[in-house]
Amino acid sequence: MASINSIYFDSGDTGFVLISTALVWFMIPGAGYFYSGMAHRKNALSLILLCMVSVAVVTVQWFFFGYSLAFSKSGNKLIGGFRKALFLNLEKEDPYPNTNISESTFAIYQLMFAAITPALAIGSTAERARIFPTIVFIFLWTTLVYDPIAFWVWSEHGWAHDLGSLDFAGGTPVHMASGAAALAYALVLKKRMIESEEGEPKPNNVTNIILGTIMLWFGWFGFNGGSALGANPRATNAIIVTNLSASIGGITWMLWDYRLEGKFSALGFCSGAISGLVAITPASGYVSPPSAIAFGLVSGFLCNLATKLRNIFNYDDACDVFAVHFVGGFIGNILTAIFAQNSIVQLDGHSDPIDGGFLDHNWIQIVYQLANSLAGGLYSFFATLMIVLIMNEIPGLSLRASPDSETLGIDQSELGESAYYFLDELIMANVQTGEYHQMPRGRVQTNGNIRQNDVEDGRLQQPSL
Repeated sequence: MASINSIYFDSGDTGFVLISTALVWFMIPGAGYFYSGMAHRKNALSLILLCMVSVAVVTVQWFFFGYSLAFSKSGNKLIGGFRKALFLNLEKEDPYPNTNISESTFAIYQLMFAAITPALAIGSTAERARIFPTIVFIFLWTTLVYDPIAFWVWSEHGWAHDLGSLDFAGGTPVHMASGAAALAYALVLKKRMIESEEGEPKPNNVTNIILGTIMLWFGWFGFNGGSALGANPRATNAIIVTNLSASIGGITWMLWDYRLEGKFSALGFCSGAISGLVAITPASGYVSPPSAIAFGLVSGFLCNLATKLRNIFNYDDACDVFAVHFVGGFIGNILTAIFAQNSIVQLDGHSDPIDGGFLDHNWIQIVYQLANSLAGGLYSFFATLMIVLIMNEIPGLSLRASPDSETLGIDQSELGESAYYFLDELIMANVQTGEYHQMPRGRVQTNGNIRQNDVEDGRLQQPSL
């Protein structure tokens, strides 16, 4: 035990939360690699970069006033005040309520949640969103959407918290909010040129998708386990149910896809694992391991079906953010109302008792979960819609790249860099030696090792290293 001015903090709990902070940070480039692998190779670098820029932008916002808006006690039931702006007035000499950690430890941990949420949302904008307006959007969205929803759900003074809704690690503030924002942004941007011309594009690098899934799955142990805010049996239980739900979700999605072509899909397994992780997030501190099986099964099946909404309603959510995060978060919130148990909450030794869900005969919990879910999801969708529509009318902040930039690729047109210089040079070598013939819509067929790579209608240039 370590002491500060006679107020004691558990060094083990503090260390556990700080390690969890690092794990959640690790998820953000994981999302970048996941999205990068799903996109066309000429847009791969921009997606990884935007996820990393999200960390920097939200860090600045969180320090100046974001944390205060989300967790200050000086506001009302809808939003916090500015008392803790610039990280002033953090209660460094008192534990954060119901924990053995300082508020500064809590604040830096919660920063990672705030940073990853807009990074998740921008996956729907892949391959046609301009870089600078996206950065501005991240700042505005975190301030106007994430911070209020986080306050509703997690602040002691938030209306959803007072109502009795249960959300352990971000079913509504992180996943439903990012999924709703992704849908609104995608609707305003409209469909990608390549999607309109050629149908659904194929991922450029499935190994990056697997790498991103590994990073996300690993980091999720800090995301859910760390939300216990201490090294205790409740944190262990959260990690167990997280791993179990992800495993069941991945197997369910993969088997459900198997019925179509009789093949096991790596992308399907990764998508199912992520859906299981999303669904268990709001419930991980409230449910037992057997209950986690239901979360993986239901999310793996329903999130898979939800990906078909793109075709039904003709919108272009490039990385299925709405299907996985919004639908998965909603499933998790509702199943929490069924499987939450007070006995799991009491494993940490310091949390106040809860009434639980259906298993504890608390039938009204479903109403609380629906109220939390619908309020957060609808607010995020319509607030995001207003943000992007207004931005689109401001000179210099138009959201969509020009047709020429989209054809060339966001990496080259906006960054002047490429994720695959070696491949660009190999293609150029084939072009210069004439070992190719032109395919429809700018596709290239070579008689060497490269097949059906993109040559951008005469725009391919020798890249400089």
